[in-house]
This record gives sequence, C-alpha cells and structure tokens, in this order.
Amino acid sequence: MTAALSAHELIARHRSTLDQALEAIRTRAYWSPHPEHPKAYGENGSLDMAAGKAAFDALLGSRLDLGQPGTDDWVGGETSPYGVDLGVTYPHADLDVLLPAMKAGQRAWRDAGAEQRAVVCLEILKRISDRTHEFAHAVMHTSGQAFMMAFQAGGPHAQDRGLEAVAYAYVEQVRTPDNAEWTKPQGKRDPLAMNKQFTPVPRGIALMIGCNTFPTWNGYPGLFASLATGNAVLVKPHPRAVLPLALTVQVAREVLAEAGFDPNLVALAAERPGEGIAKTLALRPEIRIIDYTGSTEFGDWLEANARQAQVYTEKAGVNTVVVHSTSDYKGMLSNLAFSLSLYSGQMCTTPQNLLVPRDGISTDQGPKTYDEVVADLAKSVDGLLGDDARANALLGAIVNPDVKARLEAASGLGEVALASREITNPDFPGAVVRTPVIVKLDGAKPDDEAAYMSECFGPVSFAVAVDSASDAVELLRRTVREKGAMTVGAYTTDPDVEQDVQEACLEEAAQLSLNLTGGVYVNQTAAFSDFHGSGGNPAASAALCDGAFVANRFRVVEVRRDA
Repeated sequence: MTAALSAHELIARHRSTLDQALEAIRTRAYWSPHPEHPKAYGENGSLDMAAGKAAFDALLGSRLDLGQPGTDDWVGGETSPYGVDLGVTYPHADLDVLLPAMKAGQRAWRDAGAEQRAVVCLEILKRISDRTHEFAHAVMHTSGQAFMMAFQAGGPHAQDRGLEAVAYAYVEQVRTPDNAEWTKPQGKRDPLAMNKQFTPVPRGIALMIGCNTFPTWNGYPGLFASLATGNAVLVKPHPRAVLPLALTVQVAREVLAEAGFDPNLVALAAERPGEGIAKTLALRPEIRIIDYTGSTEFGDWLEANARQAQVYTEKAGVNTVVVHSTSDYKGMLSNLAFSLSLYSGQMCTTPQNLLVPRDGISTDQGPKTYDEVVADLAKSVDGLLGDDARANALLGAIVNPDVKARLEAASGLGEVALASREITNPDFPGAVVRTPVIVKLDGAKPDDEAAYMSECFGPVSFAVAVDSASDAVELLRRTVREKGAMTVGAYTTDPDVEQDVQEACLEEAAQLSLNLTGGVYVNQTAAFSDFHGSGGNPAASAALCDGAFVANRFRVVEVRRDA
C-alpha cells in the first residue's frame, strides 16, 4: 500500500507532542495540546463554530459509508435526547468477513514499531481535534450533554485521554530494547555470546464497547491503547450513541490508509435495533481484548464469560462524600451543588451518598445541624439552577427513559429535601430536562440501606444521617468494598478524620478528593494528571490511564541467536 504520509513526516510532525505527553504523565503537571475554548479552533473563531454545526447538519439523514468489507446491511435509529431524529445509517457487518479482514493488516502494523504507531495515532487525534466543533454536536445529540460540556468532554478532554493512552502505550513498549548483545563469561573457555531480538506483539483484535453518556471520553482510552500497541480495533458503539464513534472510525481509517497501512485495522460494528451483538462479539475467538463502560451486570458477564480476552471494565459504583466539617461552608455547598447538577448527574463520578453526622457539623459560620446542612445544600442547588437558561447549560438532557424513571421513583424512598422540577429548553422543546432530587435517609435504618447502597444513576442524591465521623468512615469503607466507587469526597477540618478517610480510601483503592471548595469538582478528572478509577474496587477493573491499562495489550516475543 502506497503511503501518502511517510513515517519520517509523521515523526517530524508529532514527535514533540508525544515527548510532551511523556513528560506530562511523568510529572503529573497540567498540560494539554487541545484547547478548551470553542473560539480557539481555526483562524475564523465563530465562523469555524458555524462550519462545525453545518458539517454536523450535513450528516443528518445521510449514509455514513466507511468502505469497510463485509457490509451486509445499513442500520441506524438514533434519536437525540433533545428530540432530533438523526437519521444517519451505518454499515452492518458480516463478522465472518470483517474480522479476517481486520486481522490481515496486523502484521505490517506490528512491524511498524512503537514510535510509528504512536505518531499515526497522534495524526488521527489531530484530525479529530480539527473537527472538534462537528464532534461536539455529535456528542451533544447522542449523549444529551449540553453543548459546552459536549464540546469540552467530548472533544479536547476525550482527545487528551486518547493521547494519554498512546503515551503510556509507548512507554511500556520501549521499556524493553529492540535488540541486545548478551555475553556470559566462561572462565578459560570462550564466552557464551548471543544476539537477542525483542518484539512487542499484539494480542489480536480489540473490541471497544462504547457507552451512551460519554462515547468519546470513555471510548478513546481503550481504542488508542489497543491501536498503539499493535492491535486492530473493532468499535461497537452504544445503539443510541453511534455517530461520534463512527466519525472516529472514519478518521482513523483515512489516516491509516494515507500512512500506508490497512484501514481495516479500525472498523465499526453497528447493530440492528435489539440485535445485542456485544455478547456475540465478546465471545468470538478473534477478540482478544475488550474495553467496556456501562452497567455492572454486563461488565460482570464479560469478566466471567469472555475468557479468551483481556477485559477492561468501568462499571457502576456508589460514590460517597463524607461531610464532617468545613472552614468554607459557602464554598462547600457551592461545590457540591455544581457536582450534583452537572449533566443531570449522568456521570459515573457524580456523588450519590452524602454522609452527614446526625448531630451536625462545625463550619466557619458556626455549628450546622444535619437538617440545616441538607436544607442549605438544597437552597444552593436551587440557586445554581434558578435561571432556566443556566440550568439548561448545566443539566443538558436526560439521556434515556431509565434515568427519568429512577428520578421519579426516588421521591418515594425517603423524605424529599429537594424536589426535582421540570425545565423547558426553548431551543429543543423535545428535551427532557430535570433538576436533581435530594432525599434524606437514615444510615441506622435497615430499610433505608437498600436505597443508598445501590447505584441510582442520574440526578439523585441521598443525604444519609450517620451517628459519628467514625460511622461515616466505616460506611464509606463498606460501600467502596461492596459496591465500588469511582470517586470519594470528604470535607473535614479534623486531621484525624482526614487521616481515617484517607486510610479507608488507600485500603479500598478509591480515588479521594479532599475539601474541594473552588473550581475543581469531585466528578471531574484531568488527563495526564488524575487517575479515573483505580481498578482496585468493584466499580472498575482498570484505571484511565496507567501502565497496567496498556501493558497487557501486547506481549514481548524474543528471538535469540548464537552470535
């Protein structure tokens, strides 16, 4: 295959970015090559924003032909949470044709080496970045995120996570040298001498199973970790969020072909309504790696049944915040209100359980009872979302009917401290927009435990009264151990309580945020610096990103010869 993009050209174009990413994951300092502000893209500012919207509009009602082999049908059916029928159709694959075609290109991709694979991946990410405005609308209208969140989380932040995975993949592959001269002294006899060659080899075809809420942010780490380590990648999007990942596959195939590689190294597996091909794909012998974000039930099934594959899962957890004391009561309430409201709580990192001592907490505004803390938090959420325009910009839209049903059922679980209200989006009258609900529960009542010890994904939070700080820490520990947690938060001015919370999180492997009162929130993480999940509790079997996330996607094969 003739390459329009030479390895030399790609290395010259992207090596400095790779080096900066390598330095960022070493230092954990802030860095990103992808701007967060919409006007930072292109030379024309708002004109480029309009071009991105026009590009998205042009996709509506179209057939997205990726040119991949084995297409036996065209499928679609996405409807935006904002009430827009996307009308895009995608290739449906005959797996017995597509999978062998994907495998055929792996030898040349393997032989290209870690550096060339890395810079090809960076070229893919650069071209996605250039289309960030278009991708933002695609993410918005499949996930229900408000535009600015879809732009940032679905665009630069997702691209950062993909680049981070490439950097980790590169580090792990070059840890072992390509060649070594081995000599062992033999005393008076001639030394033993050997030439040894070490080659990172891929496991096989990787299956990336996408999620509805964050198709690119959650999808890119696994996709690029597998691709950068030499594996072909089959992308199986969530049926309600195909478009962002289909566009990603389109870009990847274009770049691979231009770089002289088989475009079938990346392919799409869209499905017919109700087909449920994820289970079928997961058990195919060709599939050797699986990345999955979604429900605990299916994640557990994958871990138990896809035995031929290395499985990386991000499932569900019960995220908890211990509220013991604070030196900035107003800042604490404001920070928590934003965390509970962002994207209608439809994030795997959103706090669910707020553990508050029933005797109250100490603050810079004096003692506050449990009832006062909960009432003040409710007022803070109300104040944040009191203006409908601002509320729409923060909440986005409810992504599916199951979230709406859980929200409506939550008010029957206990005393409602903050009732959810309906908000109209004037731009999208078909959108389902709801403010969060806060329900008061008692940690000492067994009947309440069933509610707060289960994940209630969406804009639902429980203010759980506990007897003491030590009881809060013990409940936190038990929750993480039994149910898992992607995030843990704590507010305390007591060094002993802080130490106890920290020790619980270290023992149960949960990521902890302490005393957040400013513009950093417990449900947000920064690529190259923060770890998303730990892989050490039931919420996830992997962390985004670390060495463990990439190192087992390839093996090193040695060939040795007498010198």
